[in-house]
Order: sequence, then structure tokens, then C-alpha cells
Amino acid sequence: MVEFNVGKKEAGQRIDKFIRKYLSEAPLSFIYKLFRKKDIKVNGKPVKIDYYIEEKDNIKIYVSDEQLESFRILKDIDNEKIEFEIIYEDSNILIVNKPSGLLIHQDSNKESKTLNNQVLNYLSIKGEYSKEDTFVPSAVHRLDKNTSGIVIVAKNVMSAQILFDLFKNKDDLVKEYITLVKGRVTKNAIIDSKLSKDVNKNYVSVDEKKGKSALTSYMYLTYTTDFSLLKVKLISGHSHQIRVHLKSLNHPIINDYKYGDRRVNNYIRDKYGYEYQLLHASSITFKKVNGGLSYLSNKRFEAKPNDKFLEIVKGELSYEL
Repeated sequence: MVEFNVGKKEAGQRIDKFIRKYLSEAPLSFIYKLFRKKDIKVNGKPVKIDYYIEEKDNIKIYVSDEQLESFRILKDIDNEKIEFEIIYEDSNILIVNKPSGLLIHQDSNKESKTLNNQVLNYLSIKGEYSKEDTFVPSAVHRLDKNTSGIVIVAKNVMSAQILFDLFKNKDDLVKEYITLVKGRVTKNAIIDSKLSKDVNKNYVSVDEKKGKSALTSYMYLTYTTDFSLLKVKLISGHSHQIRVHLKSLNHPIINDYKYGDRRVNNYIRDKYGYEYQLLHASSITFKKVNGGLSYLSNKRFEAKPNDKFLEIVKGELSYEL
């Protein structure tokens, strides 16, 4: 039998999900059998699978030592170098400025150098995370590997649930980007073009017949004959949306080697020695936030692009961000 008390990080989730994380290698059939046999008790009483655990709940799982050893495998924390900049941190969330070229999550190649692994190492050093924890702090939204900028990490179940809902609904959240594009942009506008993704090729294209609705607004900050600096807002969010929408206007993002102009990309790469796309998640604004994160309402957080991004903008546009 194993016994423990629920902490703040784990509170607020269904107990079956909690047990599935705790006994991460156990078959689902085994876990649900524990519930049927009343071998999982909270505060001394059997509970159903839809019980939501609370802070300070006492949980007992009646399994043998051999079963516990087989079904609870603890993953070591990777000692990854911390490359991100901290924008804001409290006991519930961590907001960071992710550098270009860094994955958020592991991909199919199982690369260990990810933002999430760096965050776990950082929190482990602070004493806020250990491999015994059932809740693993993680980024709650996407940002392409070669895009830099703001990423939000949830430190506990409560904040994860609230933030996932905010990013899903988007009405109470405003995300802004800064990007350098090819060509002269002299008008502000909203792009309303449906997008479709080829999952096998990881390629997105405009598809007005079968695509999903997507809205992107942009305004120009400055321009020359060859380049324009834009501030972009995602009204609805889809994978590669900004990159594909701007390409559809013949204003692809500089150094975007999937959707961009190869000749222009090579010019920037050769002149400045920089190979990452010039797209940066520059700010995020919370409008109304409910529950345990209500203190974030009407708060805005900003992150500056890296020095190379700023150098290119100044060199090509004589403009300082």
C-alpha cells in the first residue's frame, strides 16, 4: 500500500487521471480494477473515478510493492542548460521569452533540448519540482521551434486548466507578434482566409473550400521598398497561421524556409549570419481571467526580440524596436 497527501500542484483534477499519472506504466484495465475493488481510498473512504481531488486529501492505493515498482517509473530530470529569459513568475505560472531554434515539446526524434525540459531543470533547482511529482509543469500553448517570444508555463493543475480554456476560447486573450516580411506593406488589414493542413507533410495552405476559418490582423510599423516591419494579432489561432496568411499576400516572413522567398532568405542569412525566421511573439494581454488566476485580468506582458532580430531590423529599415 502507498499513502500520500495531495499538494496544491495536484489539486483540482479527477482522481482517475491522477492515478494514471502516478502509476504511469500500469494498464488502464489495472487502474479501473483498483476502483472496482475499492482499492483506492480518499480520506479513508472508497471514491468513484470522477472524484476531484482536493489539497490535503489523503490518498491510499492498495497495491503490492512489486506492482508499485513495475507501474511507477520515475523519469530523471534532464540537466538542460537554461536558455530562456524569465518575464514573470509566481507560484502558479511562469512566463518566459523562448529563444529561436528551441522546441517547446519533444518531437518524434525525442530531442531532449526543449523548453519544457529546461523549465523542469529550472524548477528542480529552485526546489519547486521533483521527479516524484505527479503533475509536470508544462507550456500551455504552441510556438514554432524557429519562432521566438512569449510562452506561458502552468505550474499546477489549477493554472493549467484555466490557461488551457483561455487559449482555447481566445476571447479573453490577445497575442501580438512582430515580424519582418518581404515587400512594401502600406496599409493595415485583416486576413480572412481558410487554412488546411497536410499532416503528413506538416504543410499548411490556403483552402477556401475545405479549410478552417482563420483571421489575422496586421498593421505596419515601417517599410522600405524591400521589407516591412509588421505588428500582427491572431484573432483565431491555427498552426503556421501567420506564416501562411502573410505568404498568401506575397509578403512572406523573412528567413521562413518553408513558406518564404529563398533568395531573400539567403541574402539575410549571408549578410547577418542568422537563419531563424523573423517572427517574434512580442506580447500577451489577459482581458478577463476567472478563478485562481483572476489577478492576471487586464495584465499585459512583453518580451523583446533577440539582438540579431533587432540588428536586422535596424540594418534594413533604420528602425529601432
